[in-house]
Amino acid sequence: MARTRGKDALGQAKQHRGRRRRVVHVFTEGKVTEPSYIEIVKEHGVQSDPATTVEVRIANASAPGSHRKPLKLVEAAVRLMRDEMRQAKRSGLDKKHLPQVWCLFDRDEHEGIETALKQAREGDVRVAFSHPCFEVWRLLHHKTVTGTFDGVCGQVTTRLPFARVPVDSANIKLVLPHQVTGGFQDARKRALQMIAQHGDHVALVNRDPYTNVHEFVEQGLGIASY
Repeated sequence: MARTRGKDALGQAKQHRGRRRRVVHVFTEGKVTEPSYIEIVKEHGVQSDPATTVEVRIANASAPGSHRKPLKLVEAAVRLMRDEMRQAKRSGLDKKHLPQVWCLFDRDEHEGIETALKQAREGDVRVAFSHPCFEVWRLLHHKTVTGTFDGVCGQVTTRLPFARVPVDSANIKLVLPHQVTGGFQDARKRALQMIAQHGDHVALVNRDPYTNVHEFVEQGLGIASY
């Protein structure tokens, strides 16, 4: 029996050594909604590459609201990405396991969205952008989204099947597991259909509704389903 346990332990050790780690730093506009969603995906998600462990770090968890505007998020993210890439080169990381830096923010009524998106592209920072807000992605877990919200997030929130009308803004911010688990593939499919409604000539900042959070889930978190 002792010999068998030794073999099992050795096998587990080899398996652990064979796994590679990729770090993903995430800057979120919201203090509650996006972080709570990410925690659910981490807990319930099925990895697309079981050989790679993705370590997710909320980079601005303690940041005040004044530092959560899109431009502020991107500026901080670009600085972090620059530092991470310098370290990655010194460590000799292969391309597949290079660190990633993501920003999750909404259109809302923010100024400087185009500038933020441009700076992110130039700084190799990836963006999960939602118009008018992240709740579009939550809604897609339950139904197809058509038409426009005229840039008003409240119109999205009231359509969430679990929202009480009038909406309790304090409680609706927290994402709960039963609201999204089992719905990723449908949400992704609906998101792609929604995005296809906009012509390529329409600037990203003007696409209402829009979200590409599914790209963050797949390419950032390395999750195939949850």
